[in-house]
Amino acid sequence: MANDKYELSDLQKQELSDIFGRGVNFKDKERTFYTHDVGALPSLVKGLLGKTKPAAIVKVINEKKAVEIVNFARKYKIPIVPRAGATSGYGGIIPTKGGIIADVTPMRKIINIDKENMKVTVGAGIIWSDLESKLNEEGLAVQAVPSSAVAATVGGWLAQNGVGYGSYEFGWSQDTMESARMVLPNGDVKEFSGEELGKIIGTMGTTGIITEVTLNLRKYEKTAAVSAEFADAASMRAAIKKAGEKKIPIWSISFINPQWAEMKNIAPYKTHYGETVDDNRPELPSSYICNFAYPESRDISGLKELIKESGGKVLPQEIADHETEEWFRSMKVKRLGPSFIPAEVVVPVDKIDTIFSEINKKIGLPVLVEGMVTNGDEAIMLCFIPHSERSFKYNLAFPLALSIVKIAEENGGRIYSSGLYFAKQAENVFGKRLPEIRKFKQQVDPDDIMNPETLTGKPMIKTGLSLAKTFEPMARAVGNMSGAGDVAFKDEKGIPGDIISHAYTCAQCGYCVNECDQYYGRGWESQSPRGKWFFIKEYLAGRAELDQEQVDTFLACTTCEMCDYYCQLDLPIERSWMTLRENFVQKRGMMTIPPFEIMAQSLDKERNIWANYRVDRDKWLPDDIRAKIKDKAEIAYFAGCTASFVEKDVAVGAVRILDDAGIEFAYLGDKESCCGIPMLVAGKWDVFERILKMNIVNMQKKGVKTVVTSCPACMLMWRTIYPQWAEKLGMDFDIEAKHYSEIVMDKLDVLKPKFVKPLNKTVAWHDSCHIGRAGAGVYDAPRELLKAIPGVKFKEMEHNREKALCCGSVVTLIDEPKVASIIGNTRLQEAVDQDADIMAALCPCCLVQFRIAARDNNVNMEIQDLGALAARSLGYDIPDTTNDALVAWSTFDKMIELMEPENMTEMMVELLPDMIGAMPSYMRAMMKTVKYVPGMDMLMKPMMPTMMPMLMPSLMPKVMPKMLKAVEKRVPMPDYMKEQMPDLMPAAMENLLPNMLPQIIPLLTPKMIQYIKDN
Repeated sequence: MANDKYELSDLQKQELSDIFGRGVNFKDKERTFYTHDVGALPSLVKGLLGKTKPAAIVKVINEKKAVEIVNFARKYKIPIVPRAGATSGYGGIIPTKGGIIADVTPMRKIINIDKENMKVTVGAGIIWSDLESKLNEEGLAVQAVPSSAVAATVGGWLAQNGVGYGSYEFGWSQDTMESARMVLPNGDVKEFSGEELGKIIGTMGTTGIITEVTLNLRKYEKTAAVSAEFADAASMRAAIKKAGEKKIPIWSISFINPQWAEMKNIAPYKTHYGETVDDNRPELPSSYICNFAYPESRDISGLKELIKESGGKVLPQEIADHETEEWFRSMKVKRLGPSFIPAEVVVPVDKIDTIFSEINKKIGLPVLVEGMVTNGDEAIMLCFIPHSERSFKYNLAFPLALSIVKIAEENGGRIYSSGLYFAKQAENVFGKRLPEIRKFKQQVDPDDIMNPETLTGKPMIKTGLSLAKTFEPMARAVGNMSGAGDVAFKDEKGIPGDIISHAYTCAQCGYCVNECDQYYGRGWESQSPRGKWFFIKEYLAGRAELDQEQVDTFLACTTCEMCDYYCQLDLPIERSWMTLRENFVQKRGMMTIPPFEIMAQSLDKERNIWANYRVDRDKWLPDDIRAKIKDKAEIAYFAGCTASFVEKDVAVGAVRILDDAGIEFAYLGDKESCCGIPMLVAGKWDVFERILKMNIVNMQKKGVKTVVTSCPACMLMWRTIYPQWAEKLGMDFDIEAKHYSEIVMDKLDVLKPKFVKPLNKTVAWHDSCHIGRAGAGVYDAPRELLKAIPGVKFKEMEHNREKALCCGSVVTLIDEPKVASIIGNTRLQEAVDQDADIMAALCPCCLVQFRIAARDNNVNMEIQDLGALAARSLGYDIPDTTNDALVAWSTFDKMIELMEPENMTEMMVELLPDMIGAMPSYMRAMMKTVKYVPGMDMLMKPMMPTMMPMLMPSLMPKVMPKMLKAVEKRVPMPDYMKEQMPDLMPAAMENLLPNMLPQIIPLLTPKMIQYIKDN
């Protein structure tokens, strides 16, 4: 039998590392993020699970790797748990015996689309929504799709088996699948089809690792819908039955109860930077609401009549359209939970009204119900009881889920799935397939290495559930009196109450994971938004420590807001991380990303992030434009740091366009400061505030009403952040902000005749986050300007507009350049797929990032600025600044490398003679004894973590001259930066060292002791 395995031996770790390289993780902290699924178990039940931390996580990128991990696990009799989207709550991915988590999500390619036979073969890790969008481009669509399609995988739905949208016509997930390939626990690879699929469907990874699935398809057609309200469940049931009897060609039928409708009406609206957006949702009636969906070309004559005959009322089309748009966002109502007690049951359609009646009569707490009808006269009812997992009463109310299951069973229904928690229900779930599944499992997995206990259950849980079922009436009576009441979240352990609320509200659904560049750049759950919400809960519960490594995961967010876009609960995720940046860095004194400290000193001294001189800020400005600059004007151009000092083609191109369009403007020149966004994301809000005040006052002195930027981040600051901060600081602020592409939209008729030089290139367009999704939603203006350039063959990339992928800068580039290269290349490949000659962008930071990523990944493509392209077509000679960007970045690249603990230690070793020479005489005397007194070196080791932080403040001023020389030797710097380092470095190191020393001292101590012995 498979052994419990929570730690691997060094030999086993090395063997796995040889197989998976960077695709394996043994870190204790990281493994914690893989101990749970979407379910929020009460503490008493969670305790019955025992230890659930895996010994390792591996990324299974293909079938060959799946075979290798299975062979490894079988060799050592180590449990292996396949994990995909982790969107289920039945314990199928919880490693109750430790072992290895096999993350199969990298297997997400479309292997073959067979249009003739209407089939598609895909990697098991592909996300349903991704597959559907690609199929739609080919005029095809999947037959049915789970309600968690934004995060759920094709292989996961086969392993779970379920019902979704389209199941009314096409049945359960298993009915839409033609075949599947699986790596068996014995190492063999087998393809299952026909009746043999029954051996693996719904077995939750206990029979092997699914690698490929072939699905049956249908022709793609826009979905239409009719929504109806019913005063009672009996009327709704009658309408559903009549639709079937009259054979109306409906594709999907779903429904909600009045309590769910009421919750949808009062759920918080989506916000952006604290301002409500998209508040036009229609009001739902407090009734049973049923949605009938169908391909729009189908004749559904008689549907509306039978709705009325059944006692229902057809709702306005705007409700039907809205409900269809919200298909995959049903968990939005969890914002009002903050936790849910779930119960999912399969019931006969004939009994829907009876079951609703029994739930209303027997369950004293509110029960929200969403249902889906499948062919064969069954319906799935997903029931949720709002509560708070932080309350002890959650333990008492949780058995109400079993009461709902019992109501379903008494009316001919059953539990939706078995899994770890309902293993005793396996016979009801699998029916006559169960003996065959058990027989197959014994044949291919006699040692039970593949996801043990998932279908057999844990003895303690089975016993507990049996007792709960026996005493169900008593448990129900207690549960009905155990409401959560008003749930208020206050500041706790230094975390703001609203962020704590969001952490417990998070559904852990995974919608925020796959398109998060921080996640796909690094690959581990701790980096995902849902991972960070999970950490906050663990931290508040005392099960996790808020150390620098964890703080770094919050700081590393690029602020792209892809998570906010996909979050079905509309949580303000990026705003929460932004608040925590200040909380961790400024309030708690933890370390920001090290290069930001140099930037901060440069900002305070010279008002830019590139450590250049303020007096040189306006040297990019062409002389003829300089002569036209107004001292005072209602419009002012704001260049920003990178366009002023590095990629000057951005600034020059912008002002050339403005000038040719006949727009007069002012410019701050050397009085312009950085917009401040680097300090905002660095958590150094005091520096940001000083910068903001300078910029606002200087603009107001020139009478400016509209600030025009070329940099999206600068526009975001002026358009959104500055007004909010100005109000908070009590400052007058009556300035609007626009991107130059917006300003020239009304002047294109003036500009178009002036374009004299055709580009004659294929150009792929990149939507920068801070002008689009994470900014003002500006998409059309840049496109129109680019298309106006003669000879441009415009190409959209796969992810565009609000779904555009982030470039990975600035934060990732500053924090982990190698990861930034992965993120940047992911986006570059979308341009390569379009056969583009040029990737065009309008953000200076995006340009820097893509130019570096193109170099590092050997991508032969030009990265060009929109304004520069337009200005060149207007006839201006604007040099390409690609090399300037690469040279400027090389300094930061080496600085980042130097700030790594190992490299800082190596530099400190070089400084040891000066450091020891600068120590007080009594300390030097004590150190001499290390060389001559036996055992003194052992005594010194534990003293160093306490002694060095105490000594460093007095030592640094004395060794700083030598440190500066050591830095210069390692970091190539332009003269202007070298000249300023004596001013910038001391303050930066003063802020960094207190947090860096704990990382450096363990590495430095043995080297220092050895140095003393040798010298």
